[in-house]
This record gives sequence, structure tokens and C-alpha cells, in this order.
Amino acid sequence: MSLDYRTLFEALRPEGALIIGALAVLGFDLSILRRLSESLRYRASLAVGAAAVVVAGCLACCGPYGPVFGGVLILDRLAVATRIGVLSLTLIALGTVASGQKLRHSAEYVAIMLFAASGLTLMAATQQLLVAFLALELASLSLYILAGFDKARPEAAEAGLKYFLFGGMAAAFLLFGFSLIYGLTGSVDLPEIAARLAAHAPGPLLMVALIMVLVAFGFKAAAAPFHLWAPDVYEGAATGSASFIASASKLAGITFFTRILWTGFYPVSGDASSLPLAPGWVPALAAVAGFSMLVGNFGALAQTNIRRLLAYSAISHSGALLLGVIAVGDFGVGPLFYYAFTYGIAVAGAFTVISVVEKSGPCQKITDLGGLFQRAPFLTGCLAIFTLSLAGIPPLAGFFGKFSVFASVLRLGGLGGPVGWLVVLAIALSAVALYYYLIVLKQALVTPAAQGATRIVVAPVAATTLALAAVLIVLLGLRPSLILSLF
Repeated sequence: MSLDYRTLFEALRPEGALIIGALAVLGFDLSILRRLSESLRYRASLAVGAAAVVVAGCLACCGPYGPVFGGVLILDRLAVATRIGVLSLTLIALGTVASGQKLRHSAEYVAIMLFAASGLTLMAATQQLLVAFLALELASLSLYILAGFDKARPEAAEAGLKYFLFGGMAAAFLLFGFSLIYGLTGSVDLPEIAARLAAHAPGPLLMVALIMVLVAFGFKAAAAPFHLWAPDVYEGAATGSASFIASASKLAGITFFTRILWTGFYPVSGDASSLPLAPGWVPALAAVAGFSMLVGNFGALAQTNIRRLLAYSAISHSGALLLGVIAVGDFGVGPLFYYAFTYGIAVAGAFTVISVVEKSGPCQKITDLGGLFQRAPFLTGCLAIFTLSLAGIPPLAGFFGKFSVFASVLRLGGLGGPVGWLVVLAIALSAVALYYYLIVLKQALVTPAAQGATRIVVAPVAATTLALAAVLIVLLGLRPSLILSLF
């Protein structure tokens, strides 16, 4: 094993920039900014945090390429693209924070978000189980704090507690699964694990280990039946936290487990393209995908809270993303990454709209968006782009994300195969999704504003964040090759 520390430090420069930025935010707030007003400290913390994210993004674009430090890390196209994607979504989440109501202890909040982003970017590049678990826990512990950070609201405390309890249980499942894998193969390196699994017939203990890993995967992706934390966290967390959890965390988690499953556990993947199903993790993932799409879409129909509707929408999108994970082995990660990234932009943009509306009044129920077009036409236009993209309406990016994933899955076994029927189910449920997304747009576009409602002033930071997200959704929808060609 070649242990080149210089290359390792170069590979970890984005994470280093984020951690230095987090320490700088805390240091400036405790020293230089301590005697300034809360408003100035708030803006300065966000500015330093955003600068750290931009620097980390530039470093991620120009780092080394290939295996690093004896294969502990792998900086391939997927790792680099996911790092840049996570940092882009982190920047949007910081814009969401700046757009909404001010939080107490803003420096600590921004620092924790940067720590979480460093864990998520490291997850994208890891190729060893120990480093993978450490990166996942760095991100997860930070996300638990972000979920419950708004201590003035009991809902935030409930969200943080539920997220922590479910997350701790998922971490236990994952660590137990990893320990069984190490006991069976004697290695923690994913390529070596794959080679040793290929040399021996799978046994019951290996199946138990795979189930443990899939349970943790289901939690991270908010897939049913491991989704119970998502509605409460999306509802109770601060808007910036919910935006970050729904977008950057999901993108990194999907990439992280895709690499683990297809690089380390490929010999026991099984097959779901034809009957009878070959045993492995692919048929189990297909079942979870179908169940997630059913629970997510029909659960969203019953929601009157806009945040909980987005949570159940996220569960349904997780099911579609899991279909993309199944197709990675034959058709690459391009469609999956495109879908996960564009979904993250759309949902982060939707939370930014909610954050802006919350500054002028409550925005929990869907009816709180009534008359939004009369109060803020720009906000309504952005909300329409985001929700229609989530619904999969062309020519927005959400349509081509679903199209590319579904097309890849159909090529596995055709329309009559088991996964082909899942694609038919997904397309049918897209009509259900369109219905509840149109309910949101109906409130914003058709329902008249309440008597006495004032116009909503969109601050420059919020306007820039929303415009950037909306332009990306339209541009990537018109030119999906900008991302797909990278893979």
C-alpha cells in the first residue's frame, strides 16, 4: 500500500477549507464581532461560511484524481461531482438561512453546517469501511444538532430528538453490518471485499450483514419503512436545516451507499431483471423502492402542512432514486447523480421560498401560501419552477431526471420484468404527485390573498439564491448533457 501523505492532504483540501472556515466563523464571532450588533454578527457569520464553501468548491475542482493513500479514498468523477454538488447545495442552504428569520447563536449554526458539509464531501470519496463510518457519523451528528438548533420552538427539540434516536439506531445497524463484513472477508477496503466475496458462496451471515447495511441505507435515504423520522424533522427543524437535510444530505447519502453496494458488495447483488429473482441486495432494494413510492405519494395526499408534504414527497423520490441505484451496475451513475442533484436544487429552492414567506408571517400550512402571487410574483414564479420540477414536468430538470433513471431501469429487463413493473408504478404515481403539487400551486396562484395581507419584500440574498436555483433547474432541464456527459 502506497501511503503518500502529500497526495492525501491535497485530496482533503476541500474538507480542510470547510473546517478552517468553521473555526474562522467561531473565532471571528468570539473576538472581532463580539461587540457588534446581532444583525451584523449574523450577516458576517453567513458571509464567512459562504466564502469557505466557495473556496472548498474551487479546491474540489482542481485536486488529484484517482486512488489516494493506498485506495482509502477514490477521487473519480462521481466523487468530484458529488463534492461539488454537495457544496452547491450547502451554498443554497446558507442562502435559505439568510433569507429567513434570524437564529440565535448564528456563528455556531454556520460552523456546524460546515462541519456537516465536510462529512458529506468525505463520504463521497471514501472507499474504506472505517473512513466511511467516521465520515457518516461526522455528518450525522452535525445534522442532529442542526435539526434541533432552534431551541425557542418545541417542534425543533422534538425533531432533533427523533432524528437522533432513529439515526443512532441506524448507525448501530450499519456498524454491526460492517463488523460482520470484516469478520467474513478480513478486510475493510471495498475492492478487496468484493474480490473475497466473489471467491466464496454467500452464506446466511453475509445476508444478515447486507440487511443491516440496507436498513442504514433506508434511513439515510428516508425510504419506507425507515422514513418515520422525516416528516417530523422537516416540520420541526429550522428552514435552513430542513433544506440542507433534504438536499445535500440526500445527495451524499445516495452516492455513499451506491459506492458501497456496487464497489464492495457487487458479487452478492443478485438480480431483479427477470423471474425467478436471484437472491441478493438488488431484489431487496427494489421492494423498498416500490414501497417508498407508494407510502410517499399516498402519504403526501393527506398532508395539510407544506413541510410534511415535502417530507412525504422526499420519501417518494427516494423510491425513484433507489431504482436508479439498481441500474448503476449496467448503465453507470450518470442518471442517478443527475436526478439526485436536480432534486436537491428543487427542494432546497422550495424551502428557500418558505423561508422568505415566514419572515412576514407563518408558513406551515399549505393555505398560508394563499394569494402569494399577489404578494410576491417573483416568489410565486420560483415556487412554480421548483414544484413543477419535483412533479416531473418537462422541460424542467425533474422530468429528465426521472426519464433518465426510468429509461435505464427499463433497459435491465424490459417492461415485463419485475423492475419494469416498478417503473410502470412510478409513472402512475407521478400523476398522484402532480395532484398534490398542483394543490400547492393553486393556493399560490389562484386563491386570493387574505384581507390585510402585505406585500412580501424579497431581500437581495434571497432573490439571488432563488434566481440561481431556478436558472439551474431550467438550464439543466434544457441541457441535461451538461451533467450526463461528465459520466
